[in-house]
Amino acid sequence: MRLTFFGTSAGKPTKERNVSALGLVFDQDNQWYLFDCGEATQHQIMRSRLSVGKLSTIFITHLHGDHYYGLPGLLSTKTLDKALRPLTLYGPEGIRKFVQCALDISFEHLGYELKIVEFKVGETFVFDKCNIKVLPLVHSIESYAFYIRENDISNRLDEAALRAEGMNPSVLYGELKKGRSVMFQGKKFHAKNFMLDPIPGRTLIIAGDNSEPNILGNCLNALDLLVHECTYTQKVYDTLKVKVLHTTAKILGETAQKRHVKNLIATHIAPRYNKGTENTDLIYREIRENYRGVLFIAEDFDEYCLGRDKVLKKIRCRTAIPAEIAGCH
Repeated sequence: MRLTFFGTSAGKPTKERNVSALGLVFDQDNQWYLFDCGEATQHQIMRSRLSVGKLSTIFITHLHGDHYYGLPGLLSTKTLDKALRPLTLYGPEGIRKFVQCALDISFEHLGYELKIVEFKVGETFVFDKCNIKVLPLVHSIESYAFYIRENDISNRLDEAALRAEGMNPSVLYGELKKGRSVMFQGKKFHAKNFMLDPIPGRTLIIAGDNSEPNILGNCLNALDLLVHECTYTQKVYDTLKVKVLHTTAKILGETAQKRHVKNLIATHIAPRYNKGTENTDLIYREIRENYRGVLFIAEDFDEYCLGRDKVLKKIRCRTAIPAEIAGCH
């Protein structure tokens, strides 16, 4: 699966970073999912190799503007581009009112079906490639994370064993995959004797703003990938006069290590870390002091592949990515 970061800044855009938005594409799928849609997200998508025409689903983590102010423009552009594929928008209570108000005031008439779902904590939504469960977070307003579990790969035949028995690929393979016994050269082949164990699906959490990563509980245990905000280092946070409800690099690293998270991407970086001596190296080092897994600090247009081997790899993608590396298996 592939993840493309369209925005990685906290609160407001900077010259280097736009506000929150993340694209997710599953292997061999002709659609993609968008998580959060801060202002100017549609501009960022235009500069990537994903297209609005194949966008099928949007999830909004919470109703702070840097996570959803880009929705009206994106929804309207779909009509202008004649990208009329139906779209489903999932968000907290209030997202329907926001979208309907924006469309009504501007007399916007969408040329496609838009379904809006206001979710509740604990709900699970079933898709072709995965299930997505809504988890609660700790923030100044209601904020949520999405636990994504990819479907297991099942119905895999042990083709080597079948060939050893003299059976080459044929329509009989299809029958065996359906669990049916077949006759071949006078011998009965039972499907259960030639099925490989399923390959477990990959797991990841994409979290909104949150001050307590440990609230994700057992969903973090041995998680394949955690995408989580990391707004400040602990040193900076301790100097703040007003303690905002965001996660520090120290706490994020400690939690990921304690829960044996395999891969970690930190995002939602405070604007102060883009200039001078205060840069993201400080965040990286503080997380690394507490976490020994695979670690990346996301930047806009970074693309990551989480392979079937559960190894996370980064591809710098400020320009178009060649087709030969589009897959991630």
